[in-house]
Amino acid sequence: MDIAELTHRLHAIRDHNDWRRFHSPKNLAMAASVEMAELVEIFQWLSEDQARQLPAEQLEHAGQEVGDIVLYLLLLCAELGIDMEQAVRAKLADSERRFQ
Repeated sequence: MDIAELTHRLHAIRDHNDWRRFHSPKNLAMAASVEMAELVEIFQWLSEDQARQLPAEQLEHAGQEVGDIVLYLLLLCAELGIDMEQAVRAKLADSERRFQ
């Protein structure tokens, strides 16, 4: 995944639609949270086995929600000046130290 390319493409969509005024860090964090809730809704009331074996249509829907979440997080990182790759690598290294 080329984060810079994805962010560039997102910014092109944002700018074409004049959405930058809506893309404050607060709004982007809330939008990511809403999309996360939509992902959670797919699994609501499913057993553990059902959640691991989603039908094709639900699996596709889950993938769309994951995409929405990641795209909002990319926009949030760009707005805050966070290097997403560095942040993820640092968090992973921290988890490796703490849990291995």
